[in-house]
Amino acid sequence: MTLLDRIVRPVLQQPSHGGFPALDGLRAVAVLAVVVTHAAFWTGRYERGPGVAILARMDVGVAVFFVISGFLLVRPWLVAASRDHGAMPSLKVYAARRVARILPAYWVAVTAAMVLLPRNREKAEAIDWVRHLTLTQIYRYGWVRDGLTQTWSLCTEVAFYAVLPLLGLLVAWLVVRRGGWSPWPGLAVAAALALIPLPWYKAIHPAPSESFLSAPMWLPGYLGWFAAGMALAVVEVHLSSGHAHPSSRWWLAEDLARHPFTCWAVSAAFLVAALSTAAGPRAVGETSAAQAVIKSYLYLGFAAALVWPAVMGRSRPVMTALANAPMRYLGDISYGVFLYHLVVLEGVMNLLGNPVFGGSALPVLLLTLAGTIPLAALSYRYLELPIIRAARRKVRSPERGRRRRST
Repeated sequence: MTLLDRIVRPVLQQPSHGGFPALDGLRAVAVLAVVVTHAAFWTGRYERGPGVAILARMDVGVAVFFVISGFLLVRPWLVAASRDHGAMPSLKVYAARRVARILPAYWVAVTAAMVLLPRNREKAEAIDWVRHLTLTQIYRYGWVRDGLTQTWSLCTEVAFYAVLPLLGLLVAWLVVRRGGWSPWPGLAVAAALALIPLPWYKAIHPAPSESFLSAPMWLPGYLGWFAAGMALAVVEVHLSSGHAHPSSRWWLAEDLARHPFTCWAVSAAFLVAALSTAAGPRAVGETSAAQAVIKSYLYLGFAAALVWPAVMGRSRPVMTALANAPMRYLGDISYGVFLYHLVVLEGVMNLLGNPVFGGSALPVLLLTLAGTIPLAALSYRYLELPIIRAARRKVRSPERGRRRRST
């Protein structure tokens, strides 16, 4: 067995995430978009050459990640609520699995950025290590260090992890008050969350004080993206749990998902709309509250329409394009690609002798991917996967434990 086989085969033998293998492929697509937009930014392609608008808007990959997270993480709470007297997910299991999945590789990425990048070695202090290791670097302007600027979205996602149990319990309580499962409480909570960015962006534009200069990176501005995933989960659980009558109009959601090219055309339309300056400047610059809101909801529409056929319908084109073994593998290692790619990108820029905002984006992109993908593969095989397995053995859901004892 070759070294490549030893790295890849154990990953491909893992079960599909939550029974939605096409989401793995979408993770691969999303992380590629993130790497593309960073390669374009570092080489100044936001302002020159063909396709500048589309390159600048490839940060839409973050919205795809958030919608997927909203769907997968909220779904267990909805499944429990849909069952008569169903036990809520264990908070201990939930927390242990999130910690095992997120922190070990992230801490490696922080260490690599702090140790390997010259500006961090010269300027980073002990407090910078503390902020980054605790995922609190986004809560004041200027705290994020080189090679780690992309981790703002991870800080935001972890904040969502913290409030998710409260949302799950709220939905369960609303369902119980109605006397049985109904999709409407979950959709009502999702709609309320989706509206939060409206007052949030109005409140922070312009920033009321220096403390709020980094507020555009905080969770309230992105709750709409998580809420879109939550709404998809509500509909999917309603259909898969058998609560929807065979003649119900709810099944139109699955019918639409069986036409993925229609969904993806809608997704593309949202992205095209986001190319205009109504969604804010392409490069770094002052963004108005209206522009921030427009961009947020256009990205929401793009990501929701893109994810829709991957969680419902399961048509052959979706499974062929997104659930094949290579795409699932790339989806599994996508977290490592996300974490390590900026450190590699800075190394590539130095290797090519490119100044900041100079050089050609394509060679930088290709070399960054060539350096990052092997790192991510090694990280997943020898760091992330063993810790994930250990966490699953150490803490398992009470329901699973009862089922095993009963057999």
